[in-house]
Amino acid sequence: MSETAIIIGGGHATAELATSLRDQGWTGPIAVYTQENRFPYHRPPLSKAFMAGTTAAENLSIKQPAAYEKAAADFHFGVTVTAIDAAAHTITLQDGSVVGYARLALATGSRARTLHVPGAEAAAHAANYLTLRTLEQAEAIRARLIPGARVVVIGAGYIGLELAASAVGLGAHVTVIEAQDRVLARVTGAEVSHFYEAAHRAAGVDLHLSTGVASLQVVDQRVTGVTLSNGAVVQADLVVVGVGVEPNTALAAAAGLQIDNGIAVDQFCRSSAADIVAAGDCTSHPSDLYGRRIRLESVPNALEQARTAAATMNGKERAYQQAPWFWSDQFDLRMKSVGLLQGYDQVVLRGDPATRSFCAFYLQGTRVLAVDTINRAPEFLLAKRIVAEQLQIPAAVLADDSTPLKEALPPAA
Repeated sequence: MSETAIIIGGGHATAELATSLRDQGWTGPIAVYTQENRFPYHRPPLSKAFMAGTTAAENLSIKQPAAYEKAAADFHFGVTVTAIDAAAHTITLQDGSVVGYARLALATGSRARTLHVPGAEAAAHAANYLTLRTLEQAEAIRARLIPGARVVVIGAGYIGLELAASAVGLGAHVTVIEAQDRVLARVTGAEVSHFYEAAHRAAGVDLHLSTGVASLQVVDQRVTGVTLSNGAVVQADLVVVGVGVEPNTALAAAAGLQIDNGIAVDQFCRSSAADIVAAGDCTSHPSDLYGRRIRLESVPNALEQARTAAATMNGKERAYQQAPWFWSDQFDLRMKSVGLLQGYDQVVLRGDPATRSFCAFYLQGTRVLAVDTINRAPEFLLAKRIVAEQLQIPAAVLADDSTPLKEALPPAA
């Protein structure tokens, strides 16, 4: 059997695996197969700093090539893996060649969801109809964000709103279309949603909530307008679809691995197949904190899972259990969130949203399930501990902004 460790992917989890695998004791060859044509790069800035023009493409690298060279991780760029034979411990590449492995890591990430409406098939061939997942897509969008450009963003999640904020800051006329009745509906409570709606409208973004897309108007391989569910038509020079992502599980599923809203892994990032681990957006894992299997789309999750997967590939046990956290930059607002709010029955605000600096605590009974902090870095660090340790703090104490939150917490263990 080969002594090679193979990693399939090209994002944050891949970058961390490529070096952590060696750091944690792997002595054999390390080979990385990625469809990308470059080393892994930071994706969150694509809708933020890169789109706004404050960060250049050359500054997006997660790690410098020297780090991979030190780890003796051999990257194979622009390569598609077409099959995995878990029993034979081999992978098949697009050119038909077969490569053996001793351990295999899947870090295949996720892909943007597409719209299925009249005109979408024709729009897929239009240069001004894009999603935002890759640097190439970000560059194509950025080139069209000129003053006065009519930009339509479909979807008011993190990506859609970050892009809207960047675009309006560059002088574009921005319209955001959202099928739900509020922005960020999947990830925040109504109080935070309404705060961001007000912030975007104040900046000049035209929000259409509780509104679907009925069809896309395409003329000469160019999307010229978006017909809304209410019959209105929004003219467009650029349309960006941001309606969520789907995990890339086809390769794993075809190999017989268990799929459950992602490649199903345990707390050690082991898949259902021997000697195959998985990490990042493509996986779902059991959460002791929430008592269910969850799938996370976040950089911190990808990095921590990659470290756990590297340990597992080296025969070590490093259980992955972390309170999920996320961040979003829009205008001068930095939101940092910890935890998952599903199941909350009370929201407690700390601070006044009018000051553009406050926290929202999501409680289930007396337990804090999740916290959103907006321009409140010190509280975010405390919130991570509150959620992870399931601390019990009275709502009145959480709401009292005159007393430092730190004073309400028991001494750290």
